[in-house]
Amino acid sequence: MSDVLAGWEKSEFTAAGFTREVYRRGEGPGVIVVHEIPGITPNVTAFANEVVAAGFTVLMPSLVGQPGRAMANGYALQSMAKVCIAREFSNMALQQTSPIIGYLRALARNLHNELGGPGVGALGMCFSGGFALGMMVDDIMVAPVLSQPSLPFAMGFGRKKAARAADVNLSPDDALIVARRAAEGCQVLGLRYDGDALVGTRFDTLRELLGDAFIAVELPSRTKRDHSVLTEHRDEPSVQRVLQFFREKLQPA
Repeated sequence: MSDVLAGWEKSEFTAAGFTREVYRRGEGPGVIVVHEIPGITPNVTAFANEVVAAGFTVLMPSLVGQPGRAMANGYALQSMAKVCIAREFSNMALQQTSPIIGYLRALARNLHNELGGPGVGALGMCFSGGFALGMMVDDIMVAPVLSQPSLPFAMGFGRKKAARAADVNLSPDDALIVARRAAEGCQVLGLRYDGDALVGTRFDTLRELLGDAFIAVELPSRTKRDHSVLTEHRDEPSVQRVLQFFREKLQPA
C-alpha cells in the first residue's frame, strides 16, 4: 500500500458479481467516495481525508488504477482505456445504468446496516460522477454528490454525440425512481466547471429530471483544462460546500 494511504484500512468487498478493494477510515455517518480517472490518487485521498476529518466514516472502493499512484498523463490514458472496455461501466450506451452501480449500492447498504443513522452519502467524480445518482434508487442514499459527471463519454458525431453528452447514465426505470425521490425531497449536489466539455449538457438533463432538488455549483473555467473540481483543479469553496452538504444531510442537529 502506498504511504499516501497510510491510516486507511484495506479490505475486499464482493457484490453484484464484482470484487474490489475498499479503503476505509474515520468514524461517524458513512460516505462512499468514488475516485475519478486514473484511480485513487494522492489528491483523491487528500479530499477523502478531509471528509474523514469532518466527522465521517469514508469508504473508497478502487475501481480502476493502482491505489496511491500519482496522476500522470500515461497513467490516465491507461485507466481511461480500461473504463472504455470494462463491462462494469456503460461508457457509450444511452439510458443504461452502469453495472458497477449495483456493487456500490450494496456497499452503501452494508455500511448503513453497520452504522445506522439517517442514511449514507456518496460522491463520484469524472467517469464515476453520476454513480451517486444511480445509488439514489435506494432510500438510504440521502446525500448524493455529482462532481463533473462524464459518463457516457460524448464520443461520435452529430445527434449521437449530443445525446451522449446529455445522458445521465440511468435506465428509464431507475430515472423514474430517482425523479420520485427528488420530488419527495432528496436533494442532489452537482459541481462542474462551465467550460468542461466532458460534462456536456448533463446539468440541463439533471435540472429537468430533479427540478428544484438539484443544487448546481457551476464555476467559471479558468483554463480549457479545468475539470476536477475537488482534486486536480481544486476549488476550495466547492470542497467546503460538499462537506457542508454531508453535514446537513448526515449530521442533523
